[in-house]
Amino acid sequence: MSFAEYASHDALGLAELVAKKQVSAIELVDEAIARIEKHNPKLNAVIFKTFDRARSAARIPLGSGPFAGVPFLLKDILGAQKGVPTRQGSNFIPPAPSPHDATLVRRFTAAGLISLGKTNVPEFGLVPTTESAIYGPCHNPWNLDYSSGGSSGGSGAAVAAGIVPIAHANDGGGSIRVPASANGLVGLKTTRGRNPLGPDLGDVMGGLVCEGVLTRSVRDTAAALDATAGNEMGDPYWAPAKPKSYLDECQTPPGKLKIAFATQSLWGKKFDPECVEAIQASAKLLQSLGHHVEEASPTVSVDALMQSFMPVWASGLAMLIDGTAMMTGRTPHESDFQGMTWGLYQMGKQITAAQYQMCWFQLHAVARQVAVFHETYDLWLTTTLGAPTVRNGTFDFHEKDPLKSFAPIIDYLPVTALQNATGQPAISLPLHWSANGLPVGVHFAARFGDETTLLRLAGQLEKAKPWADRHPPIWG
Repeated sequence: MSFAEYASHDALGLAELVAKKQVSAIELVDEAIARIEKHNPKLNAVIFKTFDRARSAARIPLGSGPFAGVPFLLKDILGAQKGVPTRQGSNFIPPAPSPHDATLVRRFTAAGLISLGKTNVPEFGLVPTTESAIYGPCHNPWNLDYSSGGSSGGSGAAVAAGIVPIAHANDGGGSIRVPASANGLVGLKTTRGRNPLGPDLGDVMGGLVCEGVLTRSVRDTAAALDATAGNEMGDPYWAPAKPKSYLDECQTPPGKLKIAFATQSLWGKKFDPECVEAIQASAKLLQSLGHHVEEASPTVSVDALMQSFMPVWASGLAMLIDGTAMMTGRTPHESDFQGMTWGLYQMGKQITAAQYQMCWFQLHAVARQVAVFHETYDLWLTTTLGAPTVRNGTFDFHEKDPLKSFAPIIDYLPVTALQNATGQPAISLPLHWSANGLPVGVHFAARFGDETTLLRLAGQLEKAKPWADRHPPIWG
């Protein structure tokens, strides 16, 4: 198989070649490994390699999973794999091998995916760019000076560069959707409780965090959700019933939808002109496809959202760091962390149980306000980011005051955290490119539990405005 042929297929396409015996799983794994060795010195996307393990997995019977024999990467946050360390981009977490697979990883494996290693992340996944002190910055294959997004930035860069067709990602404030936008990929943030976090966790940060993947095609995203979705016994909450097949749904016309769009944040700040252009062009495309489109946004208590999200995030970080300290016997010191992380940790340590409960009281009220909005509108259209992808080095990770360090990030991420707070599904699609050639993700949020509408529309838009033939300079 030539280099070009490998890159021209999505994950399901490669699995079909394996099933037809036109190529073997070991050939695909070796091809992916060769791409890591070629591109990773520039991208810094893969930070822990399990090549021998992957080759061994490719040589045994594959089973009948939808992705049988397809190379894959796991993110260095969650996604525990037996015998492989997960350090969450932090010097404070030792490189200790996991004693078991996460439930999600077992489902990835059952689907036939073969992991080649772990991908780069920012420290504890806190920010929308991937620049940790322990691993160094991950670079965007479209332009190496720019961010690959975060916190699933390594996964995003690897998929966009054609190293693997699909990679693990997760999202607690936009960490699937931001790398999708930055790298020109499909990134679905699922409904709260749709994918499992067991066996070690019931939820993360009260339900802000969900698991998923980054892909280059809508059908890969849908098939991956078919493979992973479903609660396990003991989960603290369950998502609404799923359809028989998300893959079938993404190939089903969505019908006429009522879609609202916004060109400014909920607090009234106008998006960057290139983002406004992307939204307006997408709105016109949707109208041409027969959908009803009008300008509107949810009426929510912005103060409640802003004042509640960060304390929940900070207390979750404090739990994670103190939990690591308890398990390892280490004492957290300021020198162990980047300044931003240390400041947020200190904030989290000061939040009382009553304050935490009050934060969720307010966030649940916001969720109800958004639910009222979706009684009228099927989807809410914006861009994933408030401005085109930033350069690496834009944000100050040395600043210890969370209010100062996160202020520019909040303007950069004007919409994505809302769906983490409400539990709604949302998707970023590569429908636009900026004047300097960087992808601009277009973002759709749907009703709680309604990944079906998102995937149906995504499938329609992929046909109407294809992106499969657009590749970054770091490719091939």
